[in-house]
Amino acid sequence: MNDYLLILKQELVLAVIIFLLLTLKISKDRDNSFWLNLVNILLAINFLSGFFLPQTGALFSGMFQNSELIILEKNILNLGTLIISLQSYNWLKEHRHVPEFYILLLSTLLGMFFMISSANLLMFYVALELSTIPLAAIANFDLDKRKSSEAAMKLIISSAFSSGMLLFGISLIYGTTGTIGFEGISAAISGSPIQIFAFILLLAGFGFKISAVPFHLWTADVYEGAPVAVTSYLSVISKGAILFVLVPVLYSVFKPLAENWYNMVFLLSVVTILVGNLFAIRQDNFKRFLAFSSIAQVGFILVGITGSSQAGSSSVVYFVLIYVFSNLAAFGVVSFVSAATGRELISDYRGFYKTNPVLAWVLAIGLFSLAGVPPTAGFFGKFFLLLAGAGKGNYVLVTIAALNMIISLYYYLRIVKAIFMDPNDQPIESLTVPSFPKLALYICIAGIIFTGFITYVHEYIQSLSTGF
Repeated sequence: MNDYLLILKQELVLAVIIFLLLTLKISKDRDNSFWLNLVNILLAINFLSGFFLPQTGALFSGMFQNSELIILEKNILNLGTLIISLQSYNWLKEHRHVPEFYILLLSTLLGMFFMISSANLLMFYVALELSTIPLAAIANFDLDKRKSSEAAMKLIISSAFSSGMLLFGISLIYGTTGTIGFEGISAAISGSPIQIFAFILLLAGFGFKISAVPFHLWTADVYEGAPVAVTSYLSVISKGAILFVLVPVLYSVFKPLAENWYNMVFLLSVVTILVGNLFAIRQDNFKRFLAFSSIAQVGFILVGITGSSQAGSSSVVYFVLIYVFSNLAAFGVVSFVSAATGRELISDYRGFYKTNPVLAWVLAIGLFSLAGVPPTAGFFGKFFLLLAGAGKGNYVLVTIAALNMIISLYYYLRIVKAIFMDPNDQPIESLTVPSFPKLALYICIAGIIFTGFITYVHEYIQSLSTGF
């Protein structure tokens, strides 16, 4: 029983927090300050508890598995969720449904935890739905804004479409292999045309979730319409969880189809980087810009996945960790400014440095890391992704990705130029950052600066990625 509780520790802690919030909500009305302080303390405890008494093993006849790498991946998602919660203080303190927001948010995180630990297609699909349906609800949490409702509708429709493709693929896999367990599927895959077709459906379903081109069309509209906190969560936590699942599915479950899926992922990575970069150049809304930026980042991650090796697996986890710090540094500033002033256009940030120098530097460092400019951690993250992709000897793909890094420099530095150099007759006024958002921004900057230089981080992740 002790092993059972320890293997499920991270899921049980989340479930207890959700139950506690629900109980407190129905028992008595409390002000928003109480909820925000309580939840941030609980999320900090949840994050720290992930490092104590880690236990690996399998449960439910092998349907649920925990390894040291999976525990680390869950800790990364816990950290990202805590940072987003801290950053959302200004927006949530004026909202009338704070506990409901956190109950839905943590329900999606719980689904992601089960999804990462799933070793069975049925558990994977149920966990995927648990992580998706509440997410559509909180995308509509700006209740007085029509765009927020539109974002939720587009998210739920695209999610339903991708789920249908996944289910169709799962049914074909089960029909041709006679099993839905990951180990059984890997042993029974023969590479028949119907199995390849089923895999294409599964890959398309994953493509929708990570916003890979051509399955990305929902992303910019949903990112723009949803509250910034939800956009941050979609961009970092939701996408990271799917990538954590995609790597073992490709490397282990569909290893017999490695030659087939390599060509597919190769094509997806090239078009995803190109489309993400080209559309990011044209954006003026900051959330839409970060949406296409995240699409381009997914393309780089797919380059690392093509490595199909221990280096490929570790580079993806390492990059997601860096991406949490980098993207949330940018989103944190955008979230705070949006909540305080309602301004979300890139043009609004002209002359931002003159009125808000600290926030301007945080935003600039986050953008430098997303662009892969040394010595930020983003440079090391992209370097290891390209190195993993080069491990297959496909230098054409690595060259295309490297050239696109130069393109991305243009649109990231364009914003930095606007912040520090461009004049503005109506600049964003000087803002006072509360303690919680300030702490979140400090965490992000520390992560961007130190994660790349502390070589132990990458070495530790690589040591855990021994199964591939």
